[in-house]
Amino acid sequence: MPTSFSSLPQDFDIHGEPLTKTPQECTRILLVDDHPVVRKGLVSCLANRANLLIIGEAADGREALRKVEELRPDLVLMDVEMPHMNGLEATEAICKEFPTIKVLVLSMHNNPDYIVQAIQMGARGFAPKNLPAEDLIKAIEIVQRGEPYFPGQGALAGRPKKENIKDASGLFEREKEVLIHLATGYGNREIAEILNISIRTVESHRARLMKKLNIHTIAGLTRYALAHGFISLGPFLTIPPSPLEPLPTSLTSERPARS
Repeated sequence: MPTSFSSLPQDFDIHGEPLTKTPQECTRILLVDDHPVVRKGLVSCLANRANLLIIGEAADGREALRKVEELRPDLVLMDVEMPHMNGLEATEAICKEFPTIKVLVLSMHNNPDYIVQAIQMGARGFAPKNLPAEDLIKAIEIVQRGEPYFPGQGALAGRPKKENIKDASGLFEREKEVLIHLATGYGNREIAEILNISIRTVESHRARLMKKLNIHTIAGLTRYALAHGFISLGPFLTIPPSPLEPLPTSLTSERPARS
């Protein structure tokens, strides 16, 4: 599978500043992907960056767990769909066993369901595989600082605040509750059951908060909820108590159809 990652100048960071870090100060990275050509592309993009150090590769989730235990990287770049153990299951295992190791999930599918599941499993970020090289490096730097990274975050960060989504104080309490549950993967019918309101009322709140925030996708709502502290990246996702069953712990788990 071809990759869109490309090399950058090797002796300067993404802001054009010279790199002066020692190997001990580098971010130590484990690459996990079942496609050799993707790993090769990542190596080409990252290997000679003075502030990044690739310390190993793995071709599936099980091998990733072994390499993490052996090499103790600072950060893992994790594919999702792999044989033997998928990337979300491997992410969950890594974040439980090694909570200081950060995981940035890379996927060819910019799917809100994958993003929510990645958060659940403990990932600190989620990025598409066609991300430009400079944005991938920026994503790694953001995640390594302990901050979340999600698709489109760079574009949002670069815009003046007055053009961005409104402050959370512009939302009513019920709208905030609907936002939290939408961002953590619940559908309209499930939210109605949790909040003891009608599906039509949920739809009304959902439409109003999307209009207020000028956000029209679940992925966008998830980014907003993370950025404003409504949900948090743990190692485990923090959400309000729910009488329903928890979200799935693997790609094979089934969820009721969303409304």
